Amino acid sequence: MALHKLQVDDFYDDSFKLIAIHCRLEDYRLAYLINKYLGLKLERKDKDIDFKYLESSYSIFEWDNETEYVLWNLISNMCKKEEDGLASTGTLFNKSEKVFKTFNLISEFKKVDYFIKISDEIQNVNEKLIVHKLQAIPQIITSYTVDPLKIKSKDHLIF
Repeated sequence: MALHKLQVDDFYDDSFKLIAIHCRLEDYRLAYLINKYLGLKLERKDKDIDFKYLESSYSIFEWDNETEYVLWNLISNMCKKEEDGLASTGTLFNKSEKVFKTFNLISEFKKVDYFIKISDEIQNVNEKLIVHKLQAIPQIITSYTVDPLKIKSKDHLIF
């Protein structure tokens, strides 16, 4: 009798579309503009994507369009945390400086601010049209599609 070992890849379906967004807006403002320009209904989820080993968390907005079988996610790619910096000994004042550290959800795309993940069961979402509509938003610097198969840390997009 042959045993088959189940792995995470056996259950994970990577048939989703991914769009990168460069934008300096706060997450809630970007979600509002995307809802307005694309006709979506993105809402902030109760819990962020949280990575304990990095002590970083990333905001996530979601809309499950049940009529068209499409799940939309807007995910922050950057987490900036304030940490204590190194203080030199022998100084007059014993005050340590605060340092901002930046963590990325998808480390291959350090300059990307947000991602839109589109999981559509029947493959009816036109990526080019979505990117075109995103680029019509004046506050977005640029947006483009990303091939999910070329991302090494795509397991960070499982939620």
